[in-house]
Amino acid sequence: MTMTRKLSWFTALLLGTATLAQAALQPSAPEAPRTSAQIPLPKVSQPLDANAPLRDSQLLFNQVAPPPGSMTLRGTEPTSQIEFGVRSDEVVTRALLTLSYRPSPALIPMLSQLKVYLNDELVGLVTVTADQLGKENQTQLPIDPRFIGDFNRVRLELVGHYANVCENPANSTIWMDIGKESKLDLTLQKLPLKNDLSHFPEPFFDARDSRPLQLPMVFSNQPDLVQQRAAGILASWFGSKAQWRGQSFPVLYNQLPKEQHAVVFATNDHRPDFLKDLPPVEKPTVEMVSQPDNPYEKMLLILGRDDNDLLTAVEGIAQGELLLRGDTSTIDSVKMLAPRQAYDAPNWVRTDRRTTFAELTQYQNQLQADGLQPNPISLTLNLPPDLFLVRARGIDMDLIYRYTSPIQQDGSRLAVHLNNQFMQDYPLTPKDTAGQQIMRIPLMQGLQDSNRQLTIPALRLGVVNQLRFSFDYANTFIGGTSDGRCETVTAVGHHVVIDDHSSIDFSGYRHYIEMPSLGAYANAGFPYSRYADLAQTLVLVQPKPANGEVSTMLNALGAIGAQTGYPALRVQMSDDWKQAKDKDADLLMIGSIPQDLQDDKKINLLVNAARSWINMPSRPITAQNVPVSASDRAVESQTGISSRGPMGAIVGFQSPFNDQRSVVALLADSPRGWDLLNNALLDSGKRAAVFGSATIVRESGVTSVRVGDTYFVGHLPWWERLWNLLATHPVWLAICAVVVVILFALMAWRLMRMVSRRRLAELEDDE
Repeated sequence: MTMTRKLSWFTALLLGTATLAQAALQPSAPEAPRTSAQIPLPKVSQPLDANAPLRDSQLLFNQVAPPPGSMTLRGTEPTSQIEFGVRSDEVVTRALLTLSYRPSPALIPMLSQLKVYLNDELVGLVTVTADQLGKENQTQLPIDPRFIGDFNRVRLELVGHYANVCENPANSTIWMDIGKESKLDLTLQKLPLKNDLSHFPEPFFDARDSRPLQLPMVFSNQPDLVQQRAAGILASWFGSKAQWRGQSFPVLYNQLPKEQHAVVFATNDHRPDFLKDLPPVEKPTVEMVSQPDNPYEKMLLILGRDDNDLLTAVEGIAQGELLLRGDTSTIDSVKMLAPRQAYDAPNWVRTDRRTTFAELTQYQNQLQADGLQPNPISLTLNLPPDLFLVRARGIDMDLIYRYTSPIQQDGSRLAVHLNNQFMQDYPLTPKDTAGQQIMRIPLMQGLQDSNRQLTIPALRLGVVNQLRFSFDYANTFIGGTSDGRCETVTAVGHHVVIDDHSSIDFSGYRHYIEMPSLGAYANAGFPYSRYADLAQTLVLVQPKPANGEVSTMLNALGAIGAQTGYPALRVQMSDDWKQAKDKDADLLMIGSIPQDLQDDKKINLLVNAARSWINMPSRPITAQNVPVSASDRAVESQTGISSRGPMGAIVGFQSPFNDQRSVVALLADSPRGWDLLNNALLDSGKRAAVFGSATIVRESGVTSVRVGDTYFVGHLPWWERLWNLLATHPVWLAICAVVVVILFALMAWRLMRMVSRRRLAELEDDE
């Protein structure tokens, strides 16, 4: 009884305390409760500056969605997504998703929906109605910008139903097509940034921005050789950061660009007018300041007492970016220690030893996938263009993988593709959850079955190769049966992993390539990229270059940096053609071909001011991989045409000073011609059309020809050269085979005759 009374008093005390606490929290005046739906959501998570500039960005699905740009959502593959980033100096103020979709006519209205997620947060829902089935529909979904971060993922998920009971998720009637016309419209506002180099290379290059990098470079007037070399090294460093995005570096003299960040080169004696009031510097200096007329745009100032200080400042950026901080940093010294070795570019697959898959990954969890049908796992293999694989039996690959086991032996498999060509498959067994295969990527592959043998053409390894692993599961789902029995199974996703310790071996192969090959230059920067720091490259420029020529030089070095992943720290530069005769280097010429070479037979194309002439082969070949004989390359005609239309050109030929060296000339006849040339080298589609020995760039597009003499660069023993020659000339191979057979028959006949004579002589002696 006493215990019961104590509990009653304790309970009353707790209730009274809770009542007093609730009364203390209530406001003095009564107020109606507000639901979450009544609270207006702000457009952004921080206050906006009304004077800050705005820009509109439109992300079309045919550009950002996985190829081919449209999406098909099915019962077993109900999700797909697009990804985008937001720069650190911008914030999204408005986001509108426009979806163009066509649902299957078999879907049940209202029970079927399309869910829209932003960074795994449900932001929209589209309910399928009866009048939408089988028809093209369009809807717009506003997205709360507060959910948008640095890197973002918009995921679409189909919840599809075709029956109220006994559904099979694998039924082919469950689908919805998301059209290429779908898009995401963003309004972005500039943010004021502090002058702080600790975040460098932001905002001049932002990894969140998937657009091609466009970074203007400003000089007080026409730059001399040292300034051009400093700008070229910096351009190649920015190119190594931009990589697949592409890069361009417009050049301005004594003026700033509009609405863009910029890099400005200035010495104490030669400065642009807008930096006249800047105090002189005592050391190589890197400084970040706001532009005079636009506080939202920044300038990266490369300052020095003279041109050599500018070069030191740029080398300090390329080698010590992690040490930059504050608004100003001075470069005390830069020492280049060990030289780079040939073919050691960071972006290339190692050719001196086996390369693990961990070294090839470009982002986290690249070698993993999940889902009812996991997405393929892909790796990019960048190879030196001169890797000689013609006589190779195959490329060894040690493949280690893990996967969730299928329920039963149902034909699930791992399929391996190289450059969209099927190579091999391995069964996914029910019990073994790990597999290890010693695999060889065949260059000449034969597939056999019990009935016939099929010969697959040689798998061509190019400069950039895609290795794809597809885990194909044969999922079994139980629905209704003929006897009226209904069984349902909850689908369980699969998890697959390609182990980091898997490896591929390109070591032991020789380097040997037929030149000129403008395709190797356009896609891999070869032969200059043989050394990642361009230690054996000489760039020849004009004594007083126009801004278009300087921009072309910067774009060329930036593209090579993007392909190698390393800045051109040891590139050499000259404006005197005579110096090229004394240097053992590959030549990259910008502007025009020297007069003493204009009549050389090795030159296939020349653009000089408004007049041009071209050598055409007797049999023009427009395909890159079609073999061309010497007779096809023979010059049939030479045509000269005068025109007002702009034109650019890329010319490749053998160096007149060294048989193992090459020359590539980038030429144009006008400022518009330089624009056409730069745009062609920036566009991946046009760059793929560059091959052979001469490429012409006009308003209509890019045209390449293979004409004139060829030569070989690299080393190949004489017996391998002989085998290569016979492999490409089957008639000679047949003749050699006949000769070998005849010689062998003669030797056998002579041997048998000698044996016969000896036996006859022995018989005569016995008698």
